[in-house]
Amino acid sequence: MKTKRFWMPVAVVTLGALVMSGCGAKKYEALPIDEAVDICEECKMQVKDGVYATQLTLADGKNYKFDDIGCMEKWEKEHAQEKLGMDFVRDYNDKTWIEHDKATYVYDPSIRTPMAYGVISFTDKKAAEEFVAKEGVGKVMSAEELAHHDWKQNKDMMMGHEGSGSGDMKDMKGMDGTSERKQGHSDHP
Repeated sequence: MKTKRFWMPVAVVTLGALVMSGCGAKKYEALPIDEAVDICEECKMQVKDGVYATQLTLADGKNYKFDDIGCMEKWEKEHAQEKLGMDFVRDYNDKTWIEHDKATYVYDPSIRTPMAYGVISFTDKKAAEEFVAKEGVGKVMSAEELAHHDWKQNKDMMMGHEGSGSGDMKDMKGMDGTSERKQGHSDHP
């Protein structure tokens, strides 16, 4: 009888601890892009399921998608009162989702992106540095440095939403992640 009395409180405390540990920090995950319905919350253009897509989820679970990281940054500044849960960008090389603060970025005004902000993201600094070395353009930036970035558009580098764009560009991917060939440069893998 004494054994049951001893283990009952221990079991209740253990069960309570397990339940409470499940109530910890909320886990946010990037949602898939549905090109048929997803529209950029900022510029109202179609969000392609490509390397330039970004998204954020508010603490209340509401999710917003964007066609360019510049659109997401602009929306976040305009809605600073909203409590952010997590924001995500995509790796330029393989389209995997990355937490915004953990990514490394490359900026150059000659990089063509959907809304011409010229910023692309990478899983790590090494991949960003390899891109800059190969292309001969770009400044590698951390998420912290990007927070102080001047978000100007270079409208000559704006992409059409069919994957083509205007202006001159050095070997940049189209919106769907496929390479565009310009000025005789080799395709990006």
